[in-house]
Amino acid sequence: MIASIKANNRNHIVDLSKPLDISIPMKGNTSDVNAWYIKHSQIEPHTEGEFVGAVSEGAAINFNYIWFSPHAHGTHTECVGHLTEEFISVNKNLNQYFFLAEVITIAPEKYQDDFVISKKQLQYAFGNKKREAVIIRTLPNLNDKISMQYSYTNPPYLLEEAAQFLVNKGVEHLLIDLPSVDKERDAGALLAHRAFWNFEGEMRKQATITELIFVPNTIEDGTYFLNLQVAPFENDASPSRPVLYRIIEG
Repeated sequence: MIASIKANNRNHIVDLSKPLDISIPMKGNTSDVNAWYIKHSQIEPHTEGEFVGAVSEGAAINFNYIWFSPHAHGTHTECVGHLTEEFISVNKNLNQYFFLAEVITIAPEKYQDDFVISKKQLQYAFGNKKREAVIIRTLPNLNDKISMQYSYTNPPYLLEEAAQFLVNKGVEHLLIDLPSVDKERDAGALLAHRAFWNFEGEMRKQATITELIFVPNTIEDGTYFLNLQVAPFENDASPSRPVLYRIIEG
């Protein structure tokens, strides 16, 4: 299916029949990607007395319950409500779903005892482009990202200046293949989150951060259309399914 989508005052021809899913699914077992020191997600049949909600156990239907934390298990999208005392829902504030996006690949650089993404790296990779969304793939980019156990590993993160650079460029949706844009243990500073959402000023309630994506190496750096699909939970964060579409023309 070929569609014409207008962005930045230009029409772009997109092939909707060839989606590129960059989400990490939840399977409900120990092979799931995980972070923040909690056990893996669970998908199990509901039980009540002698009833077990599984056809394999003799039931007429499969009737599972799912236990998970959106911030720890699989791809998720969050809004500034992640930081506010006031309840702010990503479901209420994300009300557009297609965005002109740029995929960039960055090898985090050494900074003190950490590996980070700096403003200089983003300037080089992103340049002067005008995009609504930026998708950051970090190197090395191995398939083990889909089952990584991130707790206590001090993964790479964005410096505050890098997040501010994206804000200054007008980026409203940041997607990254790490468990957080901030350092795993930073005593609650959350500098990149706060900068990206302009937490100390007029908060960018429409802006989102999507973490724990996976961008296969078969997807080249460049410009795409992003469909950011978010499950309709009234919460600061929700499981999400970001899907890219290659631009054929425009």
